[in-house]
Amino acid sequence: MAKASDFFTGKSLKAEDLDGREPVVTIAKVTVQQFDDGTRKPVIHFEGKDKTLVCNKTNWNSIVDITGEEDSDNWKGCKIKLVTARVDFQGKRVPAIRIEAPSTQRQARPAPPPAEPVMAPDVDDIPF
Repeated sequence: MAKASDFFTGKSLKAEDLDGREPVVTIAKVTVQQFDDGTRKPVIHFEGKDKTLVCNKTNWNSIVDITGEEDSDNWKGCKIKLVTARVDFQGKRVPAIRIEAPSTQRQARPAPPPAEPVMAPDVDDIPF
């Protein structure tokens, strides 16, 4: 039997589209779209993909954490992993797309190098 998602596909990515997979995608660009209710939201476009992801604040903050960049103009080329998570929405638990760093990707801001070891003074150098 067919499901509604078989007919009403739309251009925005939905959690059901992931079908249990966790694809790693590359951000091509971020645009702003005005919706019928008057809100403006960022929309993430992916290299080689037709569907886009309307970005909420949670996913925006995840991308900032992954890239180290608050300006979405600097996200082009960044690889992210799309995962499905159950979230509360209007009093119900529903599937949603969340963003994680791919396990093979290092953070944009590398950890500082380890500090050089501090040499303990020679016992003979302690004046007492």
